[in-house]
Amino acid sequence: MKQINKVSQLELIKEFFISNPSRDIHHPEVVDWVTAEYKKRTGEVFRDPDRGIRLLSQKGFLIKVAKGVYRYDPNLVINRELEDFTPAQKKAILERDGYKCVICGKGLKDGVELHVDHIKAKDLGGKATIDNGQTLCAQHNFKKKNYQQTETGKKMFIRLYEYAKSIGDIDTQHFCDEILEVFEKNGVNGHIVWKK
Repeated sequence: MKQINKVSQLELIKEFFISNPSRDIHHPEVVDWVTAEYKKRTGEVFRDPDRGIRLLSQKGFLIKVAKGVYRYDPNLVINRELEDFTPAQKKAILERDGYKCVICGKGLKDGVELHVDHIKAKDLGGKATIDNGQTLCAQHNFKKKNYQQTETGKKMFIRLYEYAKSIGDIDTQHFCDEILEVFEKNGVNGHIVWKK
């Protein structure tokens, strides 16, 4: 079959998302279009569109909204370099967190490497703001990425506690109270203030 328009597989995935900006797109819609279009244009089979979509997400071209759902946001891609913490922001986050991992409390004096981490990941649209930053040791930063955590449990229980309080749910308040006291007792996420 004569090739009409030779295009790379990544270019074709980009083309699809660029023509569908700022829309949450489920994986099958992307795969169906790129495989059919690649066959039409090249006469060849597009073997692994999943890999290309993942790669574009990892590089910051796409936002992974949820499992199997991606979005192309032209403004985020253009300003992607702005979503890295500046040296001044990193310093402010490290100082706020006392130069210690907010999960285990270890710091440079304990011989651990510290990272300034986005609480909500850049790949999920997390911004480079001091409020979205936290200090993690290398081990906990690695675990966070592996487990795809986007925020600390302490914040989640604070929100649940406040909501339970607003609707008068005493049982849930007590439940959250007990859990949050464990966070406080062990100094986990000490920079996150909980007002009982």
